[in-house]
Amino acid sequence: QVQLVESGGGLVQPGGSLRLSCAASGRTFSINAMGWYRQAPGKQRELVADNTNSGDSNYADSVKGRFTVYRDNAKNTVYLQMNSLKPEDTAVYYCNVRTFPRGSYWGQGTQVTVSS
Repeated sequence: QVQLVESGGGLVQPGGSLRLSCAASGRTFSINAMGWYRQAPGKQRELVADNTNSGDSNYADSVKGRFTVYRDNAKNTVYLQMNSLKPEDTAVYYCNVRTFPRGSYWGQGTQVTVSS
């Protein structure tokens, strides 16, 4: 089992920045990828960005050039730096961790609201 604790959401004006954090504990040795998903009201949950143990990062087209996902492996923590935020980025953001061989764990979710 892997436990995840998220932090960093909130209210920000358009064009602003936020950084989300997600700390993992438990069977962290089995982690092979960490990342972020989001779900807006009335929409399906979608991948925002993730990062594998090999260092590869994947981003949704809508956030490329604005968001950066990165990890501190010593702290078993994944971050999502979000810049140039837009109202359409408003959603609940969920941390996700994938483990070997087929595990998947979710954080509790953190609300990000982009509004003037």
